[in-house]
Amino acid sequence: MAKYSRIEVFNVMSETGLVPLFYDSDIDICKQILKACYNGGARLLEFTARGDFAPEVFAELNKYVMAELPDMILGVGSVTDAASASTYMALGANFIVTPVFREDIAIVCNRRKILWSPGCGSLTEIAKAEELGCEIVKLFPGQVYGPDFVKGIKGPQPWTSVMPTGGVLPTRENLEGWFKAGVLCVGMGSKLITKDNKGNYDLGKIESDTKNVLKIIKSLKT
Repeated sequence: MAKYSRIEVFNVMSETGLVPLFYDSDIDICKQILKACYNGGARLLEFTARGDFAPEVFAELNKYVMAELPDMILGVGSVTDAASASTYMALGANFIVTPVFREDIAIVCNRRKILWSPGCGSLTEIAKAEELGCEIVKLFPGQVYGPDFVKGIKGPQPWTSVMPTGGVLPTRENLEGWFKAGVLCVGMGSKLITKDNKGNYDLGKIESDTKNVLKIIKSLKT
């Protein structure tokens, strides 16, 4: 069962402006990455459930969060159907992110009052998602649409909250483009959760980059 309400999740997304996202099948690696993001100041993280036995990994990771990182809000991404969404919510997911817009996922999440963020690529999809209670729309893949698309959305629908994922870089120039266009927050995966030249996750860099990204976002929001 979720620890945080959809309103609390929305508020933290709005305040921090960053949702790191990653997946690994090794629970120990997951814990290390999560701790690095947490030490860097992140207070939300999306576990992109893309592999075999991902629910088992998420269950253990969420237990670790509740025991060791009490202020971290853990959610699940890459969810493609209502059954999977229900499974992860039963394991304590605090929010659900999807690559596409699906009404069946909206229904099960709304039933439990869990924040859900669907991947949308048109104003029609965005409007329909909001009619079904969506608070934050995931613009995906972000690199295809870019900040100008966000500006276009905010014209007729200034109330729409957007989170681009894909095409978001940990640089001031890139982040400034997105936030000046009007996004509420950004999702950042491999550009933030990086590996060294040996193929291992660079935990020190992940922590420092997270800290720097949050610092940049804070300056852009003030």
